[in-house]
Amino acid sequence: MNQIKSLGWRVTMAGLGINLALGILYTWSIFKMTIKESIVAGDGLFNWSLASLNDPYAVCCLVFAFTMIFAGRLQDRISPKITAVIGGILTGLGLILISFSTAWISWIIGFGILTGMGLGFGYASATPPAIKWFPSAKTGMIAGIVVAGFGLASVYIAPLAIFLIDRMGLSQAMLVFGIAFLIIVSALAQFLVNPPEGYVHPEETNKKNNPAASRSIDFAPGEMLRTPAFYKLWIVFCIASGAGLMIIGGVAGMAKQGMGQMAWVVVALMAVGNASGRVIAGILSDRIGRANTLFIMLIFQSIVIFSLLFIPPAQVMLLVLAAVLIGFNYGTNLSLFPSATKDFFGLKNFGVNYGLVFSAWGVGGFIFPRVSQMIVAYTNSPKIAYILASGLLLIGAVFALMTKSPVTEIRKQLEFIANPVPEEI
Repeated sequence: MNQIKSLGWRVTMAGLGINLALGILYTWSIFKMTIKESIVAGDGLFNWSLASLNDPYAVCCLVFAFTMIFAGRLQDRISPKITAVIGGILTGLGLILISFSTAWISWIIGFGILTGMGLGFGYASATPPAIKWFPSAKTGMIAGIVVAGFGLASVYIAPLAIFLIDRMGLSQAMLVFGIAFLIIVSALAQFLVNPPEGYVHPEETNKKNNPAASRSIDFAPGEMLRTPAFYKLWIVFCIASGAGLMIIGGVAGMAKQGMGQMAWVVVALMAVGNASGRVIAGILSDRIGRANTLFIMLIFQSIVIFSLLFIPPAQVMLLVLAAVLIGFNYGTNLSLFPSATKDFFGLKNFGVNYGLVFSAWGVGGFIFPRVSQMIVAYTNSPKIAYILASGLLLIGAVFALMTKSPVTEIRKQLEFIANPVPEEI
């Protein structure tokens, strides 16, 4: 028993470590700021249009999300270890590729496609094996701990990126990150393992006296796609993730106006909020439910993003506070939605099912930053984008309350079959 428990935490910590490397995505605003400075200066290094600044980031989000579907199936059927190694190799190769070219298309292929695929394989391999080792009452907490690494990564990657860029340039910095993450992720992947088939955590054995509660209800991907709950979850995730990624992708540029070279501090503090939101929301949702927690966070996020309309760049402390709160609220999504997917559709096909749900993250991450950048390029202000995101988050909050688990009805039916109402005499 002690060996099984230690194995569960070992897998959890390995997943956390992998996500600490893969979280380079959330440092995009640092890279984007450097590219923009080159474009504005006209030094010939980056000959991009300003409207296309977010394109590699947007493509990366989209590819990341849809890769999760295939990677999730691979993790379910073959091995999380193999899946993670593929992720480390692809992530590293993508970053290494862009270290040799500043062309827009190279960054689309390298950062957008290869690194995006790498993030998908790596991320898909980390959470499923971890939560399979723990009882359902701890699903939110374990999911929150594992994915916290992805959000927390910018705490060290942002200042490290600034340091490397200042001393060797953006391209060489990408080379360093590429080699390092390829090695680190591939090494940590060796600690990922699913529990043996038929494994039941001791805390779950107490449910065996209730056949309806103990029976596992697992939806195949096709069955999940026929439930209204899936589409409600998908819409809410798309809105919640897109709104958050829109801010995360441009926060360094916003902060630079008031903080100069210290703008990375805002990125790092947002990362702290991002990571803590994942853990806190996971624990809270274990107690009050996923939909209720999600409703609270979406309302809160809408208010905070709307408040950006009234914070001038010179108000550094308010900007920092808003960034931390936005990171916190955004981070909650990355523990709530995998937990909801497991609760709603079961654990057997969790990898591929969450991959399908996670595609909403990619669509939101592709559309919102891209539209936001176009709005800023056209109006020279992000205010319209903030208003749009804030309004959509309120709609998402309503959808969250409307989303019910399909398992609930099935369990009621099973309870009725197991304990039918006696006929009146």
